[in-house]
Amino acid sequence: MGKLVRDKIPDIIRQDGREPAVTVLGEAEYRAALVAKLFEEATEVSEASPMEVAEEIADVYEVLRALAAANRYEWAAIEKTAKAKREERGGFQDRLYLA
Repeated sequence: MGKLVRDKIPDIIRQDGREPAVTVLGEAEYRAALVAKLFEEATEVSEASPMEVAEEIADVYEVLRALAAANRYEWAAIEKTAKAKREERGGFQDRLYLA
């Protein structure tokens, strides 16, 4: 079973003396792989230590940026939408949990 990897990973594998089996995905497969990668990275955030969490959040951020681009959204548009939702519905700073 394969998985989506960052662009430079095949080169890193080659530098280690191995030859990776790489496939370039079509648009639909790429979007599906990004969603799967988002779940993978979110799981890693949930399992990260306090020292590791920033790096794992950065991975989630990178996947979200790629997912936006794959769906033809500029990141600035995503930020604008997030700001509008935050203004209308609030953020998560108050730690509210509905039971």
